[in-house]
Amino acid sequence: MQLSKAEEQLMKYLWKLEKAFMKDLLDAFPEPKPATTTVATLLKRMTDKGFIDYTLYGKSREYYPLVKKTEYFSKHVNGLIKNFFNDSASQFASFFTSETNLSTSELEELKKIVDQELLKKQK
Repeated sequence: MQLSKAEEQLMKYLWKLEKAFMKDLLDAFPEPKPATTTVATLLKRMTDKGFIDYTLYGKSREYYPLVKKTEYFSKHVNGLIKNFFNDSASQFASFFTSETNLSTSELEELKKIVDQELLKKQK
């Protein structure tokens, strides 16, 4: 299951804060801030989808993520590779490195990351 753009934005704030009340989440938004009812609706939908949960303190709810940021984005990237690159990570890497205007230093950093992963897998 996926989050809408608005839900994803709210989820980013919740990942950053780790735990938050409605007021904390509203404070995280830049101006113009969304309506409280809008954020409440998003939180309800995200709870129903199983992305977040909350602890009740009287009438206040402290929200927290149930899905880790890395887990969510890993599924996103894997879906992207499957749907747009014939399930080929190398096709994705080729596209990513040639079409994103990476600098030489960024490409060298990517190469280091790949080399480190290769070393881990060889052990």
